[in-house]
Amino acid sequence: MLHLRLITPSDKTGEVVRLIEKTVGTTHLAVVPGAARNPVGDIVMCDVAREAGDELLTGLQRLGIDATGSIAVENIDLSLSKRADKAEAEAPGEGADAVLWEHLTEATHEESTLSVTYVAFITLATMIAACGVVLDNAILIVGAMAVGPEFGPLAGICTAVVRRAPRLALRSLVALLVGFAAAMVLTSAFSLFMDAVGLFSKAQLEADRPNTGFIYAPDWFSFVVAVLAGAAGTLSLTSAKSGALVGVAISVTTVPAAANAAVALIYGDDNQAARSSEQLLLNLLGIVIAGTLTLLAQRGFWAWQRERTRAAD
Repeated sequence: MLHLRLITPSDKTGEVVRLIEKTVGTTHLAVVPGAARNPVGDIVMCDVAREAGDELLTGLQRLGIDATGSIAVENIDLSLSKRADKAEAEAPGEGADAVLWEHLTEATHEESTLSVTYVAFITLATMIAACGVVLDNAILIVGAMAVGPEFGPLAGICTAVVRRAPRLALRSLVALLVGFAAAMVLTSAFSLFMDAVGLFSKAQLEADRPNTGFIYAPDWFSFVVAVLAGAAGTLSLTSAKSGALVGVAISVTTVPAAANAAVALIYGDDNQAARSSEQLLLNLLGIVIAGTLTLLAQRGFWAWQRERTRAAD
């Protein structure tokens, strides 16, 4: 269940209450007239089943409550109420499958913003992966994948395509490109330092690497895994069950490929650098395609679900 706390202008409270009452899956409606001070208005509260939340939020935005008042949404971890159970049973679909588009847009906006923290994380992940590449250590590669924050901008691009939000798309693309560029430049400098102190060498990079050689060997399996991971990652962002996102992070070799390219460049190994870059681009493309198609499928499914519910009524 979700809890909505609204501040509504007094002249719109009646419309808001009627909208809530006619939305299937709502309960625990409360109105406190004149309680709001900034902005001035009434406070309206209700609980709504997650699967009915997006429809209600869309209706409230059409009434202009987001512009003239306030809409706050909170997750309810525990609700002991037969009315809440009834509301969830009446709402179409399953709560775990529901997509709150405004929440998704807000989440991807935050995760896809170019910031010092974002650049620091992607740089540290790339440096860890560089150590894993040179040492042929799969554990370090997995660790670098888990640290890398690049799925945020990729999800932002997918969301922007589906919601036709060019500003979000541009912000996500800038974060992705600038983040990887900065990480590769700084990792190259890090690799030069490690070479100078005798910890990295060209011989290690070009030696037989059975544990990490796949990083610069792109093939169709790389693309297939990226597509599957993109779909899984998008589902983990849109559903109430987000535990799968860590698994997605350690299944696609984006950061390790960038690290391998950076190390290969400082040693003049153009072949490894080119093939690592190809691996990186192939994986990024697969994730974006799969994520976008997953969001389109979810939007289509919920539109059909709502139409079926209206027809049944």
